[in-house]
Amino acid sequence: MSLYIIDDHPLVRQAIAMLLRRIRPSAKVVELEKFSELQAAIIKNGEPELFILDLLLPGVKGTTAVSEVKKMYTEVPLVVISSMPAGEAEETCIDAGADLYIEKSMPANEISAAIQGLFAADSNGDEEVVVAGDTKLSKRQKQLIIMLDRGLSNRDIAAELDISEHTVKVHLWRLFRRLNVKSRTQTLHFARMNGLL
Repeated sequence: MSLYIIDDHPLVRQAIAMLLRRIRPSAKVVELEKFSELQAAIIKNGEPELFILDLLLPGVKGTTAVSEVKKMYTEVPLVVISSMPAGEAEETCIDAGADLYIEKSMPANEISAAIQGLFAADSNGDEEVVVAGDTKLSKRQKQLIIMLDRGLSNRDIAAELDISEHTVKVHLWRLFRRLNVKSRTQTLHFARMNGLL
């Protein structure tokens, strides 16, 4: 399994690669300058375990790269890293399929914690157990719905589950995407309408 970083700034690319090598010492880290190099790199270096994409890649319009990667590798975590502040850009990237949005201005330890949280979210409680219509949820997602119904904040959920707030965000984004909703309120409405609460 390989970790793919696509960023046209060598210094940023190398810094992220160093972080990934610390987080996953046994994984192969593949650094790419252009999005167009990705398919050939996957053929050469093996199946992806993670993608990290710069939002503003040359020759790529908006979140096109995010959408294309997610169409081909729906289950592989995808992180967008950008110099643009979160907010509207983050929302657009998440809507396009990104699992996480990281600002390049964040301290290295926070970027590392966010990526580790993504890996933790990927490996915790993903056995699908609940069915609401055609929607399958993991045990962790069902647990999150109950916690949202209790009115818990991300910080409270993180403390109760003994995970980072970044991991909570990843779980919530995935839950929203699975249910095709955009907020906690819509999630709870869906849960009530489908007998999950």
